[in-house]
Amino acid sequence: MADRVLQVEVVSHEGRLWHGAGSSVQVPVVDGQLGVLPGRQPLLAMLKAGTVTVQTSQGVKTFEVEGGFASVDSDFVTVVADHATVS
Repeated sequence: MADRVLQVEVVSHEGRLWHGAGSSVQVPVVDGQLGVLPGRQPLLAMLKAGTVTVQTSQGVKTFEVEGGFASVDSDFVTVVADHATVS
């Protein structure tokens, strides 16, 4: 069985910052930190200011976000930030 991956997209008012495959994603949510792995049940979570981390086969991608939300559905993770920068 092939390893499952997440398709991840990080967008903000500034535009799409990144899109690609990842093995895990961590996002800062209003009540703590949320880790997402392939096979996760669908969810919608409000973001707080902090760092989004995506583990990829090429290394770790990080983004500083200020609010917004994260959506997970069928191994697709979409991070929609009020404002975000690549860190």
